[in-house]
Amino acid sequence: MGGDGEREPLLRVDVLSLFPRMLDSFLAESVLGRALRLRLVVFFSHSIRDWATGRRGVADDRPFGGGAGMVLKPEPVCRAIDSLRREKTRVIYLCPDGLPLSTALAEALAGEQHLILLCGHYEGIDERIRESRVDLEISIGDYVLTNGMLPAAVLLDAVSRHVPGVLGKRESLDQDSFRNGLLSFPQYTRPELFEGRAVPEILLSGHHKRIDEWRRGKQLEKTRLRRPDLWERYGHEPGN
Repeated sequence: MGGDGEREPLLRVDVLSLFPRMLDSFLAESVLGRALRLRLVVFFSHSIRDWATGRRGVADDRPFGGGAGMVLKPEPVCRAIDSLRREKTRVIYLCPDGLPLSTALAEALAGEQHLILLCGHYEGIDERIRESRVDLEISIGDYVLTNGMLPAAVLLDAVSRHVPGVLGKRESLDQDSFRNGLLSFPQYTRPELFEGRAVPEILLSGHHKRIDEWRRGKQLEKTRLRRPDLWERYGHEPGN
């Protein structure tokens, strides 16, 4: 799936998978849909089987040494990557043992010109693909999914919102969780009173400096209580 028009996109993303249509509806909506319509980012989803040989287009096989699952073969995956690679391309493999996805990493990838996202399936990919073709391995969490298309969707969303022009208001990024190493502050909207719960008076005061101080305090409090790992990284000891 890609965008139309003459405008040169800021970022091109090619996704390699055994199930390329899984992304279609996801890419058509919300932030990613806006990125496509504005042609700020273009996405193309490919079947690895298109680069397999033989009538059946076999792209996986049993692992040497035994095992219950199947492994993606090196020949079709490497042919696919080589045919899509450009002068400035980063090949990313989505896998459970990769580098944890973070806001900082997503923002850095948004500055790239071309990404190839390789989605693992079953028991993963032949190690020789990782050694010879993959530039970066990324994980979205310490758990295992059926295939790599959901991690690819998460990565696409996280990266695209950092591409200039994709978000309606760039200031939205400054309020994100993890933007400054802290969790986000609470948000409220109308009505001012709901089920006996009122919006904090400070938010109705119009005093922007005091509002910023209140929000900062809430960020610190929430991070300390909920994410001691982030709190420690931020420069404090857990429990302080």
